Amino acid sequence: MRVFKNKSFARFARKSRITDAVLCAAIADASRGLVDADLGGGVVKQRIARPGSGKSGGFRTIILFRLRERAFFVRGFAKNELDNIRDDELAAFKILAAKMLSYDEAALDLAVAEGILMEVKGDDETIS
Repeated sequence: MRVFKNKSFARFARKSRITDAVLCAAIADASRGLVDADLGGGVVKQRIARPGSGKSGGFRTIILFRLRERAFFVRGFAKNELDNIRDDELAAFKILAAKMLSYDEAALDLAVAEGILMEVKGDDETIS
């Protein structure tokens, strides 16, 4: 399974000290059906713990997700900053999911080469 993050999420993760290993663990959980919220249309919300803290006061991530194929981290926020995404944002994420989840390997490789997406690197067994 290939896992990616977009530029804005990569900035958020770096500022929040969220490592690729933590992102891979979140995808591994989602792959086992442990999803915090399935928002439909290939969009899921997954909680991630703050470093040195628990998930309840941690971060929320929006992931475009297709089981055993690929996942894209596209939005992250702290729960104390934003309780949830708006309906219009969800609609936009569903449109984006339809497009991005249909990318073939060549399109994904090109997006990585151009710096549009960054591939999340982790232990292959972690994100099977």
